[in-house]
Amino acid sequence: MDSVVTAPAPALDKPLMHYGKRVLERTAPGWAQVEYQHLGIRPLTPHIGAEIDGVDLSRPIGEDLAQELEQALLEWKVIFFRDQHAFDPQSQLALSGLWGEPEVNPFFPKGDTAGVSRLAKDAMAIGTENIWHSDHSFMAAPALGSILRAVEVPPAGGDTQWADMAAAYDNLSAKTRARIEGLTAVHDWVPSWGAMMTESQIAAFREALPPVEHPVVVRHPRTGRKLLYVNEPFTTRIVGLSDSESRDLLDELVLQARIPEYQVRFRWQPGSVAIWDNIATQHYAINDYYPQRRVMERIAIAGVPLS
Repeated sequence: MDSVVTAPAPALDKPLMHYGKRVLERTAPGWAQVEYQHLGIRPLTPHIGAEIDGVDLSRPIGEDLAQELEQALLEWKVIFFRDQHAFDPQSQLALSGLWGEPEVNPFFPKGDTAGVSRLAKDAMAIGTENIWHSDHSFMAAPALGSILRAVEVPPAGGDTQWADMAAAYDNLSAKTRARIEGLTAVHDWVPSWGAMMTESQIAAFREALPPVEHPVVVRHPRTGRKLLYVNEPFTTRIVGLSDSESRDLLDELVLQARIPEYQVRFRWQPGSVAIWDNIATQHYAINDYYPQRRVMERIAIAGVPLS
């Protein structure tokens, strides 16, 4: 019997992700480190995510504390607070004013307070945010950040994860970084939110929310740090590439948010609050609690066009 010779598998041009050491810098070079006097910081990872101690968010925020909260958010990208049981929608709105004006997601259910969205998930309204994404990237000026308050949490499950998109950019190969520099991508809500709508409903929203373009690599509006800015549900194609080239490159880029070294995971408790930088991060609400109930209230903070 003749022996069978098996041809070697074709070599990939490059792996989508690499093994071993990763560059995980909390801040950009030249960052002026601040000595925090009005709050305590407990890092959850070395570069993204920290719990803040010694702050009651239901009380008026003075100027010195406000500056340190803003600094902590820029440094850690997402900050967490525990046992904020007196923190209500009115104080949530007041807190958001440290960063900007509230911005309503047109597709989210409204809460009892104007500007606050209430996200109630259970066996009848299943969570659908379990995909890595950046809020409102389908808008011309995407949300700068978000404040999320836990109202009711399941006894187990329902965590949220955030990914550091500066780390995602830093760890791309030099060849890929050079390739994507200067490219823009189309962001559109229709493939995600539109999948749950009728054609007439889509048409009703489309005039106010046409597709928009953002750079694939943006500079953070406050820190100037380079960030990878594409996400799976809203980024539909890269301008100037063929359909196949665009799809292949997007497949590689959106995978970067899934790398555990770039992530932090937060276990919610009643009274927990998270504030995150929506330009520097993507997030993923883990839908492992069905059919248990999970109720959150969120404010998005209006942003600026990206460059």
